[in-house]
Amino acid sequence: MGNNKFIEEDFRGYKQSTLPKIDEVLARTDPKTACGEYLRRYWHPVALTSEVSEIPREIRILGEDLVIFKTSKGNIGLVHKACPHRRASMAYGKTEEEGIRCCYHGWLFSPNGEILETPGEDPESKQAKKLRETFKLGAYPVIEFNGLVFSYLGPMDKIPEFPHYDSFEIPGNTSSPYRIDYNCNWIQVLDAIMDPLHTSFLHGQSSGIQFSEGFAEVGEIEFYERGIQYLGCNTRRINDNVWVRVNELILPNFTQAGAAFAADGTKSKYFGRSSFTRWVVPIDDHHCVALAWANFGERGDPIEYDNQEGYERIEAGEISNRTKEEKQQSPGDAEAVEGMGSISSHKGEHLMPTDKGVMIYRRRTRKLIKDLEQGLEPPQPQKKKGEVVRTNGQDTVLKAPKRGNNDREYVKSICSSVMNMQFDLEEMPLKERDNSIIKNLQQMEARGNFD
Repeated sequence: MGNNKFIEEDFRGYKQSTLPKIDEVLARTDPKTACGEYLRRYWHPVALTSEVSEIPREIRILGEDLVIFKTSKGNIGLVHKACPHRRASMAYGKTEEEGIRCCYHGWLFSPNGEILETPGEDPESKQAKKLRETFKLGAYPVIEFNGLVFSYLGPMDKIPEFPHYDSFEIPGNTSSPYRIDYNCNWIQVLDAIMDPLHTSFLHGQSSGIQFSEGFAEVGEIEFYERGIQYLGCNTRRINDNVWVRVNELILPNFTQAGAAFAADGTKSKYFGRSSFTRWVVPIDDHHCVALAWANFGERGDPIEYDNQEGYERIEAGEISNRTKEEKQQSPGDAEAVEGMGSISSHKGEHLMPTDKGVMIYRRRTRKLIKDLEQGLEPPQPQKKKGEVVRTNGQDTVLKAPKRGNNDREYVKSICSSVMNMQFDLEEMPLKERDNSIIKNLQQMEARGNFD
């Protein structure tokens, strides 16, 4: 066989064998990196409450090695791993009523890092007294809320108010905390929420039906940019119904979406809420963790998924503990994002119109990082102090038979009408807002008028 045939077919492996570069700005989150400094201006979940006990636990967040513990009084501390005396690991410390005592020389530290005792030293010595008065073990403030432990890892003179989202308190919902670890950079996991098209393929066609048959339908894709809130809608035609499913990102890393198992597009549903309320938190540049609540109830997912396997399926479409062959046969989100490598070669991407959500949120994040480098603090989720943050991750299914030959435009117009109606009601008190949205959706469906 001659070589001309191969040349004519233009194999490009050799030309494209050099690995493209990564996005250094977004991917690097260690201390003192630009993105790391940006992320440290926000509260992040760092552990499950169930993981914290009087036995110290090592964790890594934003590239920093830390130890989290609970005193015998029940107070939670998050401190640097290395004792400032001789750098012994506080993971081997002993917790007491007032704090944690280093195993090496018995120094006692409070949860805020204050040196309470230096027992091997003369307590009256000037050097020991000065040290206790002027130095602290590195520590971070924590808030425990509904099974998750949050911390702020930034400069204390810039500490923001802890944000309260409306999805924290949806009547009738049961919210269960979970964590899923990913062996890849945080951006790869976060990107998926602003890629509503992937649900049709990864969770419906490539791997078989992981949620419901309706997910396999390729819908109309629309994106909304609203301050630091980003919404990606995949609006599907399911027989005589139109299913509006909304993925949501509030910068830097708060995510929601529609239900995983409660909606399939076959019956009416009005402003059903997210299957998870989730944060994607960098552990280091090569690992991240999703810390979240899975939401169950009339407006969430079925209660039978309230278990570890259910959390894994809601999070990624598949369970975590599978063989390599099983993962190849039915990949979920973990396989898709980890398969890119521990840090994706972003510069080798070829982004398309359906990737608009990924493009716009990345661009805004880079802008906020640059602004911070120039001294401008990034915006917080709450626009006004003390307000509850309104969210829009949801499912709505409306009866809307095809109208004429241009059904695609009709489906898109339904999505626009649903979303704009929600936005118009955003400033209403929470209980009134939800009830008004549901009532409006029912009226729109009854009238058959979605303009």
